[in-house]
Amino acid sequence: MNTRDLSANAPYVPGRGVEEVARDLGLDPDELVKLSSNENPFGPSPEAVEAAKAAAEDAHVYPKAAHTDLTEALAAEWDVAPAQVWVSPGADGALDYLARATLSPGDRVLVPEPGFAYYPMSARYHHGEVTTYPLRKADGFAQTAEGILDAYHGERIVYVTTPHNPAGTELPREELVALLEGVDEETLVVADEAYGEYTETPSAAGLLDEYENVAVTRTFSKAYGLAGLRIGYALVPGAWADAYARVNTPFAANAVALDAALAALSDDEHVERSVESARWAREYIADELDAPTFESAGNFVLAEVGDGSAVAERAQERGVIVRDTGSFGLPGCVRVSCGTEAETREAVATLNGVLADLGLGAEA
Repeated sequence: MNTRDLSANAPYVPGRGVEEVARDLGLDPDELVKLSSNENPFGPSPEAVEAAKAAAEDAHVYPKAAHTDLTEALAAEWDVAPAQVWVSPGADGALDYLARATLSPGDRVLVPEPGFAYYPMSARYHHGEVTTYPLRKADGFAQTAEGILDAYHGERIVYVTTPHNPAGTELPREELVALLEGVDEETLVVADEAYGEYTETPSAAGLLDEYENVAVTRTFSKAYGLAGLRIGYALVPGAWADAYARVNTPFAANAVALDAALAALSDDEHVERSVESARWAREYIADELDAPTFESAGNFVLAEVGDGSAVAERAQERGVIVRDTGSFGLPGCVRVSCGTEAETREAVATLNGVLADLGLGAEA
C-alpha cells in the first residue's frame, strides 16, 4: 500500500529522554540534570497526581466525549463560553484541529523561522503549503507586526509564538492587534501561548470578543507539569466555535489526562511556585553563564555559545543535558531549560567549564 509523500516535512527533533542519554553514557539517570525539553522541574501538582491515580482505576471506561468538566473549568478560567474551548491531546492536537477546521488543499500558512517544527508539519498533513517570516538573531529575535506583514501574502493561517521557542521573545499586545488589523478577514492568526503562564503579558484570549480571526493555543505540559499526559486546548472566537464537533476525533483526550488537568488547574500555588522559580533561573543563567543570552519570557534561555553541538555534547558527557538548537537553524546556540535552583547552578557551572575548555563563549 502506498502512502502519501511527506518528505517535504522537516523532521521534528524533540529533546532526548534522560533514560536514553543515561543508557548511552552508562550512567544512572539520577546522575543527570536534564534541561533540554522545557519541562517543569517540580513535576505535576500533587493534586493532579492524586486525580490521575484515581482516574486510572476507571481506565476501562471511555472519557466524556465532550470533555465537559475540564471544558467548563477552562471556560470559567478564561471567561468564555464552553463551546469556545477545544480540549485536545496536547497543544499539538489543538494546532491540528485548527488546521483541519481552516485549511483547504493548497492553502498557505505563514510560520516563524526559526520556530516550532509542528506548525509546518501540521499544515502539510492537511494538504497545506508553507511560507515563512524571519525572526533574526541580529535583532534579538524581536517580534513585530511589521516584520510578519512584510512576509504576508494572504496566507490562510499565520502562526505566532509568544513567548517564542527557542528565543523566548514575545509579540506585544499592541503588535498582535496591529497584525490582526493588517491581515485579510479570511486569515486566522494562531497565537501559540504554550509558555504563557511564565509571562506577565496578557493572553490573546482577551481579544476573542473583539476579533473573529484569532485563536489561542495553550498546554498543560509546561507550567502545570503534565507533559507526559499530552493535554492542551485552543480558545476560539464564538462565531465559529461549533466547528469543534466537526474536527474533534472521538475521545481524543484521555480520561487520566482530563482529570489530572482539572485538578492542576485549581492548584494555583504549584503554578506560582513553578513560575517564580523559572524567573529566578532565567536571571541566574543570563547573569552567570559565560556566553551572551537572549532575554526570555519562557522557562528557558537561549545562549550564543559559538558551537551548539559541541557544547551540548560535551555538557552531556559531564551529566548536563541541554538542547542543541541546530534543528531550529541556530547551530551556534544552545537552549537551557529552567531547572530547580540546584539544577540551574550545576548546569551553569558545567556549561562554563565546557565553554572554557572549548575556548568558546564571549562577553555579551
